[in-house]
Amino acid sequence: MTPRERVLAALDHREPDRPPVDLSGHRSSGIAALAYVRLRRHLGLPERPLRVYDPVQQLAIVDEDVLDLFRVDTIELGRAFAREDSYWQDWVLPDGTPCQIPAWVNLQHEPGGWVLRSASGRELARMPDGVLYFEQTYWPFAEVDDLEHLPDHLGESMWTAVMTPPGPLVDGPNGLARLHEGAQRLRAETDRAIIGLFGGNLLELGQFLYRNDNFYLLLAGNPRRAHAFLDRAVEMHLANLESFLSAVGPYIDLILFGDDLGMQSGPQISPKMYREFFFPRQRLMWQRVRELAPGVRIMLHCCGGVRELLPGLIEAGLDAINPVQITCRGMDPAGLKRDFGADLTFWGGGCNTQEILCRATPGQVRDHVRRLAEIWQPRGGWVFQQVHNILADAPPGNIVAMYDALSTN
Repeated sequence: MTPRERVLAALDHREPDRPPVDLSGHRSSGIAALAYVRLRRHLGLPERPLRVYDPVQQLAIVDEDVLDLFRVDTIELGRAFAREDSYWQDWVLPDGTPCQIPAWVNLQHEPGGWVLRSASGRELARMPDGVLYFEQTYWPFAEVDDLEHLPDHLGESMWTAVMTPPGPLVDGPNGLARLHEGAQRLRAETDRAIIGLFGGNLLELGQFLYRNDNFYLLLAGNPRRAHAFLDRAVEMHLANLESFLSAVGPYIDLILFGDDLGMQSGPQISPKMYREFFFPRQRLMWQRVRELAPGVRIMLHCCGGVRELLPGLIEAGLDAINPVQITCRGMDPAGLKRDFGADLTFWGGGCNTQEILCRATPGQVRDHVRRLAEIWQPRGGWVFQQVHNILADAPPGNIVAMYDALSTN
């Protein structure tokens, strides 16, 4: 099978010739830049310019030689853009390793660490010295919301202001044409399954703008205002969806939505609250995808323990969910496969990053991955990725063992 055929077979719940593999096909299946540098050295690969396309999570662009070596079947649509040197600026990782980040990202070093600022100059996030990631410090709706001008506030929140490629390259009057041309070019260049990152966040968007505690209080204490906010968000998402799919619909295989609905201990919200606030709006967006691009599959990035919410997500029209956080309550792989495997593709759950990939021996990693593959692989409905991104402290030998386990499974 070609990589694209392999992924589509899994999504159709047909068992492909081998498990499809996703590495860096989206922003939660990637690898931390610090781990990527060590991995290339471990593999004896030549040094390449290190480009960190997501500075908040410090994710590296994975080079073609690594994608080929690990037999990766996916690629992100953003790989079609910002290929020229002019779109990158020099930066440095927390351990002093030089790298590059997108030229449009505004990072400044101040006493004590790095500060992320919006285009207006507002501080959005900080990364203190000795820390590996940025933490949000400003929430536009923490005091007073402004639903009428909701899109204008997205540039003032860390998770929505820091764009990965194509980023601002597709803004402006010719933006859709450039987006179309890039997607068309990537489709002609690769036989990997192309994932188009869209977003469409609802619960998370409220958390990004109001702050987590405030948005929980809004949902529970002022449901009328919460519905008004979510209606405005969906109006914005649907307009963006029309434009996005008009440009890239014929050239992508999956569209990725995002909404972390779970925690380590289970869902962030009750099934009842999910049904009231989020189910009808997700169904509306996902139905629109099927109308605009019937062949494009719908995937949701959704961390945490969400077993209780899966029936609603399936009913709303979801095809695949990632990263399948198997360490959370209710996320036992055998039970998930048994109860939902006929209706949902599990895109992930292939290696426990919290306890195994970073801390076990290579032999333990291989055994762990093989055991999980035996559960997930039968009858299709599974694409391999580790649970979320490969973290900065993952030993390179363990990363290699993870992919070796798949090739010998």
